[in-house]
Amino acid sequence: MAARHAGSTPHRWGVDLPGITSRFLAGGKQFALTFDACGGHGNSDIDQALIDLLIAERIPATLFLNQRWIDADPARTQRLGADPLFELANHGSAHKPLSVSGRSAYKIAGTGSAAQAADEVWNNHQRIIELTGRAPRFFRSGTAHYDEVAVAIVNELGETPLGFTVNADFGATASSAQVQRAMSAAAPGGIALAHMHRPGSGTAAGMAAALPALRAAGCTFVHL
Repeated sequence: MAARHAGSTPHRWGVDLPGITSRFLAGGKQFALTFDACGGHGNSDIDQALIDLLIAERIPATLFLNQRWIDADPARTQRLGADPLFELANHGSAHKPLSVSGRSAYKIAGTGSAAQAADEVWNNHQRIIELTGRAPRFFRSGTAHYDEVAVAIVNELGETPLGFTVNADFGATASSAQVQRAMSAAAPGGIALAHMHRPGSGTAAGMAAALPALRAAGCTFVHL
């Protein structure tokens, strides 16, 4: 597969390209929550207050785990994977934007070839299977950026590239009030992107304010 795309020249770049799923057909006021765990230096902790909130409120979510975050505490991944509230998804091996030409996003260099893009997806795909016995269905690249060749590679590897409609915490840099305000834009069939690896961020408090209010307004939280 990597050989088939070797030498392909991409022409598009971004977070919302054809082949990326950024919304779903909702039955009623359904909305999906996704949380990234990015891993690496300073990014391999867990926002336990956020996880405890989801558990206490019985709110399902899809957790996109990077292999560096997984390998920092494999038992933690197994515990999360054993909870039916959570579906584990693939956030790549090294948290790179998915490119076949090395294109960068937010000063993070992307994968530099079709083979590197395939490895970024597949190495962590296999790691999640090894720990949980289940193959991830969804992939989100580091920074959520792709070119169209990389999107095709993810799809051909059997995972769905996932985007978002609501950027809830801007890489866990938003205040709780900003998270709450961003989540007020939740609409049926939408997908929120937030982060679960920075316990000092405003994400948990913002979600604690936003999610019960959305539920009271008739929103139903669902797995993808």
